[in-house]
Amino acid sequence: MLYFEKGSPNYAFSSDELKAVLFATLDKLGPKKKVLAIPPDFTRYHSRAGELTQYVYEYYGSALTDILPALGTHFPMTEEEIKKMFPSVPVSLFRVHNWRDDVVTVGIVPSEFVKEVSEGAVDYPVPMQVNRMLLDGGYDLILSLGQVVPHEVIGMANYNKNIFVGVGGAECINKSHFIGAVYGMERIMGRALGPVRKVLNYASEHFTKNLSIVYLQTVISEGNDGLQMRGLYIGDDFECFEKAAKLSLDTNFRMMDREMKKVVVFLDPEEFRSTWLGNKSIYRTRMAIADKGELIVLAPGLHQFGEDPTIDVLIRKYGYVHTPQVLELVKENEDLKNNLSVAAHLIHGTSEGRFSITYCPGHLTKEEVESVGFQYADLNEMMKKYNPSVLKDGWNEVEGEEIYYISNPALGLWAYRERFK
Repeated sequence: MLYFEKGSPNYAFSSDELKAVLFATLDKLGPKKKVLAIPPDFTRYHSRAGELTQYVYEYYGSALTDILPALGTHFPMTEEEIKKMFPSVPVSLFRVHNWRDDVVTVGIVPSEFVKEVSEGAVDYPVPMQVNRMLLDGGYDLILSLGQVVPHEVIGMANYNKNIFVGVGGAECINKSHFIGAVYGMERIMGRALGPVRKVLNYASEHFTKNLSIVYLQTVISEGNDGLQMRGLYIGDDFECFEKAAKLSLDTNFRMMDREMKKVVVFLDPEEFRSTWLGNKSIYRTRMAIADKGELIVLAPGLHQFGEDPTIDVLIRKYGYVHTPQVLELVKENEDLKNNLSVAAHLIHGTSEGRFSITYCPGHLTKEEVESVGFQYADLNEMMKKYNPSVLKDGWNEVEGEEIYYISNPALGLWAYRERFK
């Protein structure tokens, strides 16, 4: 059921309206005794899910007993991050999701279905897991909050991805990521119903209907006064997500009439501390960059490759190599075969030799960057040349050279019109 919908590419929700709409919608749901909120973590700071969570706490008070950020494979939130993203919510309400140990299998999507929806790209069953709190916590309402935006694994982020990946387990995360990567990122991104989404929808329909999950989906884009919430959709089924995805495509998708020869991307140091996240600069732009083009990534907060110690080791071991080589490595190496999300990430992080990728990190050495297959440039030198405080999003001229500048790759998807078929 769709409880609330409102949005357009030029609309902007005020905080007062957002609070009033949320309270009115929660009134419709009736009294609740025990509520769990599942917002995104700090990597989705701009989603306004933090603000929504604060209103949820204000509305329910002591009935909101737990907040479980949808970490997926990311680092747990620090107390400082919690206070910044959820300033009026007690830190004591927050729980940490452990994607390796704190999960229970709710069902298995059969291999026949996975093979069908992936068009033969893979042929294996997918165990669907969720944090055991969802099943054992005795909640009469689970609120899943988050931003719908183009995504490299599933086409459009959020909805039941927040459940089966955000607070899901290793097997589902690994296998779902690999489905998307092998099927082809360019065939998925910006599309609401690809093979990975169909697998998660199967799980929702067959395994978790007994859970009282309501989704609060936001759509965010740049405006004249900074980031604006363009849409809000609240519901308990696919229709809610589908409407948000349509607005996100209209709002967050930059369809280019010409290819980009040189792209400069800035990664906010508070948000992007690893290439696991920072490679959004690659896969959100790869459909727009010309053959023999250049991508320069200004990454002052970059400390490591993976958000998880095991993942970091595997990225350092194998590097960002071309897809055929990744597929061979999966066949030959048990550690990669048992961590298919890493294999998928390696595929996402390559240009397949079409264009060069130069990382300018704040905390990694030249040797480390080059060891995983990227080019290296000094951050201070490149920040002087491509000054984020001077550049504007879009086309710029720097020292007589045309570049395309992106201040936050997490907010959009860029594609050359002829490449997006």
